[in-house]
Amino acid sequence: MKRVAQFFKVSEKAFCDAIKDDFPEYSDADVLDMYQSLMLPKRATKGSAGYDFYAPFSFSLAPGTTIKIPTGIRCKMDEDWVLKIYPRSGLGFKFRLQLNNTVGIIDSDYYNSDNEGHIFIKLTNDSNEGKTVDVAQGTGFAQGIFLEYGITVDDDADGERNGGFGSTTK
Repeated sequence: MKRVAQFFKVSEKAFCDAIKDDFPEYSDADVLDMYQSLMLPKRATKGSAGYDFYAPFSFSLAPGTTIKIPTGIRCKMDEDWVLKIYPRSGLGFKFRLQLNNTVGIIDSDYYNSDNEGHIFIKLTNDSNEGKTVDVAQGTGFAQGIFLEYGITVDDDADGERNGGFGSTTK
């Protein structure tokens, strides 16, 4: 098995700013507690392909609602590798929980972005059965899988990344 990456927390400031942007109901003390409780993604078994991402706070998603979760996590990985993010399969199967961009793509150069490579996961409960998803703080809600990729023989990309969510097409 190739060892190609390592997870880290973003800085306390980056995490706190991200939480405060979308979740102003949390006090500074609440956000600090969340940051200190962040768990780095890990595999559940030696045969698991996916690294579980854990909820930094509890949340509920009614059918048809969306949430953008700042994970507090960044990933440093070897060039020629990508981290693909998916919902945990059980949540997708039971609730039709899905990522808004279908699959999150974390490029190797995202780690050095101005936002510290902070991984955000935007989820929608697309249940057509009226089921609300409840996720407790510290529960795995998404999974990331590392994949090696190739490029074309005539590729001449030399741009520098600074940001996420469409930053490379600006």
